[in-house]
Amino acid sequence: MMHDMSFALPQLLRGLGVTLEIGAIVVTAGSLAGFAVGLSLLYGGFLVRLAARAYVDTIRGLPVLVLIFAIYFALPGFGLRFSAFQSGITALSIFAAAHIAEIVRGGIGSIPGAQVDAAKAVGLTFWQRLRLVILPQAVRRMVPAWVNVAVEIVKGSALLSLLGIIELLLAMQNVVGVTFSPLPFYGVTAFLYFAVNFTISRLGGLLEKRFAYLKY
Repeated sequence: MMHDMSFALPQLLRGLGVTLEIGAIVVTAGSLAGFAVGLSLLYGGFLVRLAARAYVDTIRGLPVLVLIFAIYFALPGFGLRFSAFQSGITALSIFAAAHIAEIVRGGIGSIPGAQVDAAKAVGLTFWQRLRLVILPQAVRRMVPAWVNVAVEIVKGSALLSLLGIIELLLAMQNVVGVTFSPLPFYGVTAFLYFAVNFTISRLGGLLEKRFAYLKY
């Protein structure tokens, strides 16, 4: 068993590193794109809002696996070719952005209009109102839902094993195929996923407390 573990642990840690890399890239890209789309849903012109709403509703209605396969297998038919890693990152980022856009829309939309009116009354520009008044209050409401999306992305990264990306799940499957000891390594893998997602949840809780003083 010790020999199996000495072989398996480096494999699992490399897979964990890939999972963390995927999660970090997707959460960052999805958050930035989702923030832009969320603002478009609230403040864009009619056509911009319509396009943003169509994007959000369409993507949120699709299983993420369908999106992954569509980008990896279908886009080459239109002359767009991505590697397995690029396809996975792109699909998960598109998926995350749609969900985060709705979180941004709901968080900002929940701020009472009186807050915005007061900011206008003192002469703040749109971006000043957004940065100084609206977002500090909305962030506290958005954090729990954002954490849920981040956790789902970490779990969803396991689907990229279907494209041959050796993240944590595929690394575990490779280890089991060599050692023929599934139970211990399923347990280790489950613990690693739990540790990552628990850390994300705790960080989200700290961020939520950071903005806990903003109440109305």
